Amino acid sequence: MVDIFENTILCKKCNMKMKPARLIRNGFDMRALLCDKCGNRIIHPSDEQEYNHFLNLKSKTFKVKLRLVGNSYAVSIPKEIVEFMKEQEKIFDDMVNLCFEDVKKLKLMFN
Repeated sequence: MVDIFENTILCKKCNMKMKPARLIRNGFDMRALLCDKCGNRIIHPSDEQEYNHFLNLKSKTFKVKLRLVGNSYAVSIPKEIVEFMKEQEKIFDDMVNLCFEDVKKLKLMFN
């Protein structure tokens, strides 16, 4: 399948050739095309779709149980979050980093 961003795309406002660029939103690296003349931009459709999927997951609150397993506690991570992380990372490691972010807030990092 051919990627549309591999072709020359003209700005619909000023008819100038758009240049490839990268946009970063909430840690998301998205491919884009920018017009130097008028500032118009086009975000790659698949990157925008993934970003919207992330925003959808981010807006949800998951209720999970804290379980005692041996001498430790375990929290199950919802499958849709893990699947999303697997899509983002080409190599997905089963090990995660966990640390305190605030007194009542833990941070879980997948890389």
